[in-house]
Amino acid sequence: MAMPWLRILDVVLGITDLARSRSSRGADRAEGDAPDRELVPGSRALGHLETRLAGVVVAALREAFDRDTRRLELEREQIEAERARAERALRLELMRQAADREIGRLRLVAGVAIASWIGTLFLAVRLAGGPVGARVALGSGWALLLAAVATAFAGQSTVAAAMARAADDPTGRDPAGSIGAVLAPWLVVAGLAVVGVAALIA
Repeated sequence: MAMPWLRILDVVLGITDLARSRSSRGADRAEGDAPDRELVPGSRALGHLETRLAGVVVAALREAFDRDTRRLELEREQIEAERARAERALRLELMRQAADREIGRLRLVAGVAIASWIGTLFLAVRLAGGPVGARVALGSGWALLLAAVATAFAGQSTVAAAMARAADDPTGRDPAGSIGAVLAPWLVVAGLAVVGVAALIA
C-alpha cells in the first residue's frame, strides 16, 4: 500500500499554519495589551513618564523661585534706595532748619550792633570836647561794633554758602559752626564795654 505523502505533507503544513496563526494572534494580543501594561503603576514606562513630569515640575518650580528671588532682591534694593533718599532729605531738612536759625541769630546780632552804634552817636556829642582817652575809647568801641556788623554779615554769607554745598553733599559740616557766628556777639559785647569805659572816662 502506498503512503499518502501528499496528504501527510498537507496535514503537517496545516498544523504549522495553525501554530503560526496562533502565535501571531498571541503576539498581537500581547502587543495590544502592552500599552495597558506599560501604564500599570510600577512599570518601567510609567516610571519614565513620572520622572519626566517630575523634572518638568521641578524646573518650573525652580524658575518660579528664581523669579521670586529676583523680584524680592529688586524690592529690597528699591526699599534701600528709598530709605537712603529719605535719610538724605531728613538730613537736608535738619541742616536747613539749623541754617535758618543761625541766619536769624546773626541778623539779630547785626541789628543789635547797628542799634548800639547808633545809640553811641549821642555820646559823641558829649565826648567831643572831652579827654583824648575817652574819644579813643569811643572810637575803639565804634570800631568793635562795626566789626561785629561786618562779622555777622560774613557769617550769614558763610552759612548760605554751606547750605548751597549741602544740597550736593549732605554729609558736610554743620553750617552753624562758622567763625563769624562765634565772634559777632563777642565783638558787640566788647564794643559796648569799651563805649561804657569811654563814658566813664568822660
